[in-house]
Amino acid sequence: MTIDSAGPGAPGGLDDPGEPGRPAGRRGAVDPVKALMHRHRELCERAVDPLEIAAGLEAHGVTDRTAARLRHRDVFSLAEEMYARAARDGEAPPRAETPGRPGPRAYWAVLALAPGVLGTAVVVALRLTGGPSRPAVAAFGALALAAGLYLAFRRGPLSTRNRTTGAARAWTCWLVAYALAGDGLLSAGRDGGPHGPWPLATAPVLALFLACAPATWCAHLFAARARHRLSASRGLEEFAASVRPLLIGAFGLYLAALFGLLALCGTVLDQPPGYAGAGALGALLLLARLLTARGFTRVPGRVLAGAGAVEALALGTVLAARLPGCSSLAGPVDTLAAVAGAGSVPALVCGAGALVLLVQATRTLTRASAHAPPDEAS
Repeated sequence: MTIDSAGPGAPGGLDDPGEPGRPAGRRGAVDPVKALMHRHRELCERAVDPLEIAAGLEAHGVTDRTAARLRHRDVFSLAEEMYARAARDGEAPPRAETPGRPGPRAYWAVLALAPGVLGTAVVVALRLTGGPSRPAVAAFGALALAAGLYLAFRRGPLSTRNRTTGAARAWTCWLVAYALAGDGLLSAGRDGGPHGPWPLATAPVLALFLACAPATWCAHLFAARARHRLSASRGLEEFAASVRPLLIGAFGLYLAALFGLLALCGTVLDQPPGYAGAGALGALLLLARLLTARGFTRVPGRVLAGAGAVEALALGTVLAARLPGCSSLAGPVDTLAAVAGAGSVPALVCGAGALVLLVQATRTLTRASAHAPPDEAS
């Protein structure tokens, strides 16, 4: 829907619904509610309940103060009148399930298991094969995992509906690849290597793929509860205050599931679980996906790029330190790795990025407009 060029305070804008010098009202020579409905005609026509109108209005800058000028106590009350008048005029469409919204036939809940199932199959296949066939199995497994991720996130509450840029996908792949091989390569570089293949962190990465299912289910839980709070709230501030604990709770539930999967995979595969690094990466990826799925793409894209660039820089300085006269380049990374281990690099980088996105999420995902239909949430 095209946002009207008239902004707050402009003639005919959201904060000036009536004629200059004339009190705003619902009826009269100039009907400000009807004028507002005309500016948001597509929103009124597509809405299947007043809540969608309320969320869409907030996304377009209508506040409780604007509603008060129209003699309504809040945006929700204004939306109810707009929805009733649209229905009376025969403009409201029949109720239909919106893509990406939780529905009774949420087959995406089953497809969310695909990355974990395929990841487990790839790990088993790699352990059963060796020699020249192993690279071919690894390449085929990577393609299978990409297909599994596509199936898992094509629909459902974490579907980005083509909002993810190619750069964001590339940095995400790099972050996962670093989780698999970065710590081993960093340690080998500090020891003067690598001398042959270095160890891969299979257990943490497998846990991340298995965690795609709880991530999707937690996102669905948050979306469903938030929509329920949207119907019960009578103001934008009240809604934000009630949704913030839901967001923190869903995020905490996902982290609990992720750490449980890390412990399980570490035990089964007899590898370090990598709680700090993989946990921070899992938190970063979930928050980035939540924000992107709701149309907030700029900050997640920059944070993912920043985290990936810092990890690449850390690894590059260690390898470049072996050049003549460049030994001091690896000083900061060497010091950090000597004190807390190679896994401290992704833990700090991804943890800082996750913290930034958590703050951003508490500011944006607690708005009513974040829970509008896909076409209105941007």
